[in-house]
Amino acid sequence: MVNRILPDTCAWIDFFRGRPTQMAEQVETALVQGEVVTCGVVLFELLQGIKHAKEEALVLRAFQAIQHLEMTGRLWIKAGQLSSNLRKKGHTLPLSDVLIAALALENNCSLLTVDRHFDVIAELTLIHPAR
Repeated sequence: MVNRILPDTCAWIDFFRGRPTQMAEQVETALVQGEVVTCGVVLFELLQGIKHAKEEALVLRAFQAIQHLEMTGRLWIKAGQLSSNLRKKGHTLPLSDVLIAALALENNCSLLTVDRHFDVIAELTLIHPAR
């Protein structure tokens, strides 16, 4: 079985900007191996930061070839429960990151990110390369 990787927005930014970082290299390697998946939240976050139509077209073309993970009614409930449990422990994550974590957990994906607040989700498999 292929180890699927869900790169967080920060990983895609490094990749698309051609930054020579471990994260960009891991995205590239995972793409070549067919391991990359994405989700609407990551695509949304990328698109909101784009300033040029050419850059937007590049991102949209690239994401057509990548499997998209989708939220279901049941997964919205799980995400809400995840957020509630984290808050009870004193951890408040942004909605976007709770959704990304819920999708990664539900689909048995590793999350490629530099964001350390994901560390509070013990069940989540994280890949934390140096940036």
